[in-house]
Amino acid sequence: MCSNCKAASYTIHAAQHHFGWDNSIVPVEKVTPGTVMEFECNDSSSGQLTSASTVDDVATLDFGKINPVNGPIYVDGAEPGDTLAVKIHQFKPSGFGWTANIPGFGLLADQFKDPALHLWSYDKDKLGTSAFSPHGKVPLKPFAGTIGLAPAEAGLHSIVPPRRVGGNLDIRDLAAGTTLYLPVEVAGALFSIGDTHAAQGDGEVCGTAIESPMSVVVELDVLKGENLKMPRFETPGPVTRHLDEKGYEVTTGIGENLFEGAQAAVSNMIDLLCARHGYSAVDAYMLCSVCGDLRISEIVDMPNWVVSFYFPKIVLE
Repeated sequence: MCSNCKAASYTIHAAQHHFGWDNSIVPVEKVTPGTVMEFECNDSSSGQLTSASTVDDVATLDFGKINPVNGPIYVDGAEPGDTLAVKIHQFKPSGFGWTANIPGFGLLADQFKDPALHLWSYDKDKLGTSAFSPHGKVPLKPFAGTIGLAPAEAGLHSIVPPRRVGGNLDIRDLAAGTTLYLPVEVAGALFSIGDTHAAQGDGEVCGTAIESPMSVVVELDVLKGENLKMPRFETPGPVTRHLDEKGYEVTTGIGENLFEGAQAAVSNMIDLLCARHGYSAVDAYMLCSVCGDLRISEIVDMPNWVVSFYFPKIVLE
């Protein structure tokens, strides 16, 4: 909860969403800089996965309905070359979420070819922990995985890849209190947000986090003439405090290819979790996705890169 947040002047409802980025989509609201808005965001499946879903539903997902974003919002005075400042005030979680292994998707898609699904239930008021199994609980840190502006290039663009105007960034630290800065390419900026998560590790290695519908309160402002090249953001304080208390287990991948190094680091952690805690491999993989962090530990001793995977011990206690 947020005791110092401003009241929202507008609510953008769950039905006011779109798929993909297109600067010809008619804005659902036109607002002045400094406006606070609440967005009732859908989960990344657009409600295709629910608390009653089974693993069979993963195989029948309609990918044309993936990652809906609420909006777009036209911000008066925003012009190409300006920056849209997005102050993230508050998240209002739903208490439900899901994590899935989707065949063909994720860092280790070649190893995990069968669908898998875990359904989560958590205290939406306390945001404490969320049980994964009798042996693991994940501290929550809500954020919006997809947050961005319409690109200048005409036509419909996929929602999936991130781009210089934002989009499917999946940056865990875009949490409450953070301000995100996005380069404006079209008049009015045309801001949209969605794909809310209750928790995610840096890397989102299986391709999904704790995907969870929730409302987000943000404040939109315009910084004139900054000519920002790429998104940037600033956080209000430490970013891993919810995971740090008990330390980490860390595995590494070393070699001439950063991607293969990342795969090795995660695979080694999956092996460790299975051996020590009795997880199935796919459960360990999904758990790594929602709470473990991929880091580039060393990139200067070319071509021998070191990638590390940090798994928080607090999850297992």
